[in-house]
Amino acid sequence: MTDSLETLVETTVSSLGLDLEAVELTPAGRKRVLRIAVDRDGGVGIDHITDATRALSEVLDASDVMGQEPYTLEVTSRGVDRPLTLPRHWRRNEGRLVRLRLADDSSVDGRIGASDDDGVEIVGRTTTRYPYDQITSALVQIELNPKDA
Repeated sequence: MTDSLETLVETTVSSLGLDLEAVELTPAGRKRVLRIAVDRDGGVGIDHITDATRALSEVLDASDVMGQEPYTLEVTSRGVDRPLTLPRHWRRNEGRLVRLRLADDSSVDGRIGASDDDGVEIVGRTTTRYPYDQITSALVQIELNPKDA
């Protein structure tokens, strides 16, 4: 994947008020699949996905960043299976159940509380603040019957 592709995609989704979360270009038989994940405060709905798909299709067709090989464009929301890596991910998931793996190789489960640019509060039996540099991985846990945060 080229820097020009990522720059073009980021510029396009940013103009729609969306954050670019991932760009993946993978082979799929004789074609390639270009998967683009987006997010925004308040979540991403089908209208956001539709608008982003249209805009990206237009700019990609008008440029030569994808070359001559055929490809399929897929635009999606960030999804809960992606790790929390940026402060905005924590803010957007406040109240959700999360599992952290810490730098000392321990793990913590709890609900995401207040967060800022430096760290996050995890609410369990007690509330503990963790600086992001002490968190090696964090995944939102799927709850079939979520409790009110």
